[in-house]
Amino acid sequence: MGTIRLKNIKIFAFHGCLIEEGKIGSDYLVNVSVKADLKNAANTDELEDTVDYVLVQKIVREEMAIRAKLLEHVAKRIIDSILLKIEMVTDVKVTVAKRNPPIGGDVAEVSVTMQRKR
Repeated sequence: MGTIRLKNIKIFAFHGCLIEEGKIGSDYLVNVSVKADLKNAANTDELEDTVDYVLVQKIVREEMAIRAKLLEHVAKRIIDSILLKIEMVTDVKVTVAKRNPPIGGDVAEVSVTMQRKR
């Protein structure tokens, strides 16, 4: 078993419950960790034998582009899509963080972390 991590994928998106959030958008950071059997990839040195992290990043960007009110909903969609599109992944952990959230205080970010095993 092995782990592949994508750290701090920077994305501008339009999530949130407030109408203004849907119009002005916000900066987000997404972290993804996937577990899979990487033994064969270590031996063959072939992309087809591992989790293509370019595809993982593409999935994150596609799901982040679809507006949602809650970060929990976005994180679940990312997890669902990774498990659907990448069969060798056995475990996915996703953190979606909204930078400078509009919550009436000096808060650097608010984040939601979700994890699911196949």
